[in-house]
Amino acid sequence: MKLSRQFTVFGSAIFCVVIFSLYLMLDRGHFDHPKSPRREGTFPKGQLSILQEKIDHLERLLAENNEIISNIRDSVINLSESVKDGQRNPEAVNFSQGSFSELLPSALVSLTIDPEDCSFASKSGSQDSNVQMLDVYNILPFDNPDGGVWKQGFDITYNENEWDDEPLQVFVVPHSHNDPGWLKTFDDYFRDQTQHILNNMVVKLQEDNNRKFMWSEISYFSKWWDGIDSQKKDAVKRLIEDGQFEIVTGGWVMPDEASAHYFALIDQLIEGHQWLEKTLGVKPKSGWAVDPFGHSPTMTYLLKRSGFSNMVIQRVHYSVKKYFATQKTLEFFWRQNWDLGSSTDILCHMMPFYSYDVPHTCGPDPKICCQFDFKRLPGGRVSCPWRVPPEAIHPGNIQHRAWMILDQYRKKSKLFRTKVLLAPLGDDFRYSESSEWDQQYQNYQKLFDFMNSHPELHVKAQFGTLSDYFEALRKAGNLEEKNSNSVFPVLSGDFFTYADRDNHYWSGYFTSRPFYKRLDRVLESYLRAAEMLYSLALVESKKSDKMNAFPSVDHYKLLTEARRNLGLFQHHDAITGTSKDWVVVDYGTRLFHSLMNLKRVITDSAHILILKDKDTYSYNPSAPFLKMDDDQSSQDSLPRKTVIKLSIQPRYLLVYNPTEQERFSVVSVYVNSPKVKVLSPSGKPIMVQVSGVWDGRTTVSHEAYQISFMVHLPPLGLGVYQLLEVLNSEMFLADYNIYTSGGNNVQVNPDKVFKIKEMQNSADDITLENSYMKLWFSGISGLLKKINTKEDGKNHQIKMEFAWYGTTSNRDKSGAYLFLPDGEAKAFIRKDPPKLCKLYIKAVVDPPLKYKIVNILLNLGLEGESLELSNIVDIRGEYNREIAMRISSDVNSQNRFYTDLNGYQIQPRVAMSKLPLQANIYPMTTMAYIQDSGVRLTLHSAQSLGVTSLKSGQLEVIMDRRLMQDDNRGLGQGLQDNKITANLFRLLLERRNEVDESEFIFSFPSLLSHTTSFFINHPVIPMTTYAESGVPQILNTFSPLTSSMPCDMHVVNLRTIQSKADSGPSDEAALILHRKGLDCKFSNKDTGLLCSTTQGKIKVHKLFNKLIVESLIPTSLSLMHSPPDARNISEINMSSMEINTFRIRLR
Repeated sequence: MKLSRQFTVFGSAIFCVVIFSLYLMLDRGHFDHPKSPRREGTFPKGQLSILQEKIDHLERLLAENNEIISNIRDSVINLSESVKDGQRNPEAVNFSQGSFSELLPSALVSLTIDPEDCSFASKSGSQDSNVQMLDVYNILPFDNPDGGVWKQGFDITYNENEWDDEPLQVFVVPHSHNDPGWLKTFDDYFRDQTQHILNNMVVKLQEDNNRKFMWSEISYFSKWWDGIDSQKKDAVKRLIEDGQFEIVTGGWVMPDEASAHYFALIDQLIEGHQWLEKTLGVKPKSGWAVDPFGHSPTMTYLLKRSGFSNMVIQRVHYSVKKYFATQKTLEFFWRQNWDLGSSTDILCHMMPFYSYDVPHTCGPDPKICCQFDFKRLPGGRVSCPWRVPPEAIHPGNIQHRAWMILDQYRKKSKLFRTKVLLAPLGDDFRYSESSEWDQQYQNYQKLFDFMNSHPELHVKAQFGTLSDYFEALRKAGNLEEKNSNSVFPVLSGDFFTYADRDNHYWSGYFTSRPFYKRLDRVLESYLRAAEMLYSLALVESKKSDKMNAFPSVDHYKLLTEARRNLGLFQHHDAITGTSKDWVVVDYGTRLFHSLMNLKRVITDSAHILILKDKDTYSYNPSAPFLKMDDDQSSQDSLPRKTVIKLSIQPRYLLVYNPTEQERFSVVSVYVNSPKVKVLSPSGKPIMVQVSGVWDGRTTVSHEAYQISFMVHLPPLGLGVYQLLEVLNSEMFLADYNIYTSGGNNVQVNPDKVFKIKEMQNSADDITLENSYMKLWFSGISGLLKKINTKEDGKNHQIKMEFAWYGTTSNRDKSGAYLFLPDGEAKAFIRKDPPKLCKLYIKAVVDPPLKYKIVNILLNLGLEGESLELSNIVDIRGEYNREIAMRISSDVNSQNRFYTDLNGYQIQPRVAMSKLPLQANIYPMTTMAYIQDSGVRLTLHSAQSLGVTSLKSGQLEVIMDRRLMQDDNRGLGQGLQDNKITANLFRLLLERRNEVDESEFIFSFPSLLSHTTSFFINHPVIPMTTYAESGVPQILNTFSPLTSSMPCDMHVVNLRTIQSKADSGPSDEAALILHRKGLDCKFSNKDTGLLCSTTQGKIKVHKLFNKLIVESLIPTSLSLMHSPPDARNISEINMSSMEINTFRIRLR
């Protein structure tokens, strides 16, 4: 690690080039390789010696390998064509029967996809929107002329008597924007400001029933609620009932919409909504997102499916706002790109001006609006930057002042299609002092009384909540009448990348603080696994008295805390990387504590599920039954593998499969001996590869050895493997070649276990291959150059490189939010020689760059169809630089590329030359791809980062940024707290069939791509038994499902619902399912996917193994609403792209 960050030491580069033999795995790989897919085979003893010879003649076998694979492939193609459409894959093993053949997913069966499941992707094009954001970007010149008082807009005029027939209705909506962490930590803000705001709210709203107020962040509200007396609580309930106080959105936070994954977005919504329902009986119906830096339609979809009908957004590119204002499309129905009907429509109001503060919300002229922010009265702590202060309202000035603000209201209303106007009144952490409540509410009430008592003004002004506004708006727009045409247009698309002025694009935060963006995803993966295992363990623990010792209540508290810590981190100054250094540490510490706690929930739940005789169960927190195979020492360090101590007594290794389909994966763990034997769940020896753990670049450690082997796991279940310290004929040792160039004095130490050869550096390419592809790497840089896909025998030029961005020399420079580069990226070139290893299950290329290591892995099975890229990035010594990884290919993508939004849907993008470079960077949550008519190249990511495609055939991802200055958006610091960060990617190249490129407004990943994304974000979880001896009898496998779920069905979560009585668990869980939209125009032969599709139908009562589904009731996404006809169902039927929640009771 040290070498990778020292400027001066280039040293000798180490290449582990790995050549492994799939022939060994496929042909002789497992000793119980079955003769027939349904029956466990036996392995004749005579073949052991043959196998030994084959290992000795590895070189010869490599040639045969390819021939055998192609023979298998040919016979499969013939076989698969004879299998009828829709017939269940005969290869899929029925885990519930306990027979568990360890067949490798060799190319034996073509995936069965029902043709109906493919029609969805081809139909989506006939979507009917009046406004498509891709078209808007096409039309807009993105110029920035001076618009007068409304700098980024235009001069608004009106005719005095426009309101004679229908008066203007004005709703002034007081609000206070409370960031759960930014310049202070969550707790400090609460102590200093937030609690006072809410305390004052209770007092001040009761003084006058015309007063209104609203609140959105439940993280703060619940903390406040827990500390107030019952009198105050009753008062709050009364204020809500009387419509004076409204909860809007009601999520745990107001989340970021670029970097957050849909799992976490849903989770923080449920956490807030469940708290509200249990505590207040409240069900929010309007969304309020005034501060996230750009807006995603994923959030819109989640709100709609939670039962919302309206929403407000604010931070949208100033050119888009201006264009929408000219077209009067600032209020619209926002519809999903893929929706052919209108079931996803939600009424959305976009604020027209620069900000959500008072100067930018009453009308177009901030100099005038600021005079109506009465907190800024002379003598206070805040004043107006336009140097004209507000005046308190009195009889001498009321006529003139009322006319001034009415003029602003009228001008603003000219940008909309109805005569109903929203005028928010608030800002960050407003209304914390009693005096401010009086200043604002009393002065505005005087203005309202004056305006409303003068009919010649044709205005009705009042305080309102968001619901008051939308109720009036829907009435004015005739939305309550069934058959009337809507006055509002329909819009599809998203609002990235945001710019608030000039060329200041907020694309920096897509990458800022990438260490925590990665930690966020690791925590999500653990939380999902813990929720599912806990829900199943809870059902199990009720089956016998002995299991009452299971700490169900304590662990439910840990789960609740983890949900809330993850929820807090989705806040738009947390996952974005845009808060103060010490606030980042506070978030990180919360995530880290929950990570530790979730590991306990996972191991304790797995313990109860894997025991053979449940009566032997005992819970002892000081001597747990299982432990995880990795450790993380602090919130800002990378995890390290723990070393498993072997002996002749078997150590059990439990491996959890978080996937809802059966899974083959290569598992790697550290052990203390190179002599190792691995037994499968059925007790048979399996192939294992032993490789070195390196100390530095030239010495192998003998404290630990890495062993890798293929596991086969039931869906959402556990497989139990045994590790023993025995000399073993099914064990391969890795060989290493270290390349040195003359003159850099690298001493390669000989080793007693591994063969290490010293080689002269060469300019020849180094190649690796498996049954799917062959790769060429530069002998000089060690980076990828070319891929050959074996299915069609084609070569693809795919080159990997690294590049630096600097920051502009202008006054405004890049910071936590903004990316303001000094031009195109400059190539980062290194002149280091390589190193080579020979392994069999994994292939690794390891070129240590100056600041990073790029590990490129090739695995077997489904994971072998993509390359794993893992970068260790360390730029702590840099000055105003950002590092990018660039993949250049011969894919003819022109200026089009595709990025995902929140891991939920794909949004097509166009790199536009009329925009500055930083405007063409978009958020990538889980994937980005480029394609032409023949191939698609996808970069899968295990963390959110900024991505772009600036040239045809290119994908570029920004991996870390170190910036020495603030970018003037309020943070007051640069980004100098960089960590050593592990970024993880997979590169997938797929062949496309018969594709028409004319449709561009929607796109979907292939099934293989969906699965690859899931595998990288949800790796299998290995656990070992703690006790060296005396382990009670355990099952070979734990299989909660009777078979794999359909390929396109994803269990988002199985989340135990809180009891209505206390903070413990109830006997109900929320089963959240997502049916993925998929593009079938890809080869699905040889994918190794062991599942089929079923048009979105699942018979739930047949899904669970040894568990009875007592009830299954559909509900809204966040459990707030039950449909009027909600009843117990046994079959689920879902459309593509939908996410549905069900209340499920298991026993």
